[in-house]
Amino acid sequence: MKRTIVITLAALGAAAASAQQTGTPPHPGRLLASNCFQCHGTDGRGDGTFERLAGKSASEIYGELREMKAENKRGEIMTIHALGYTDAQLRSIADYFSKQKR
Repeated sequence: MKRTIVITLAALGAAAASAQQTGTPPHPGRLLASNCFQCHGTDGRGDGTFERLAGKSASEIYGELREMKAENKRGEIMTIHALGYTDAQLRSIADYFSKQKR
C-alpha cells in the first residue's frame, strides 16, 4: 500500500514538474481552434484538400469566419462551426492560426 502511494505521488510530482517546464502557456485560441484541426490540421497547414490557414493574417481569417457566419447557409459545415462562436472567440481562433508557421 505504501509503495503504491509513493509511486503515485512520484508520478504526480513528475507530471507537475513537466507541466512547469513547458514554459509559455498555450495560445488561448488553441482550444477554440481544436474543432478546426480535423480538416485544417493542428498547425493550420491543411492537407491540400482544405484551405491552409497558417500564416494568413488574423484579419483575413476573421473576415472569412464572419462572412461564413453572416451568410448562414443551412447545412454548410463552416457555417455550422462559425455560428457556434462569439466574435471574440472567432478573433482568438483567427489569431491562433495567423501565428502558425506556413
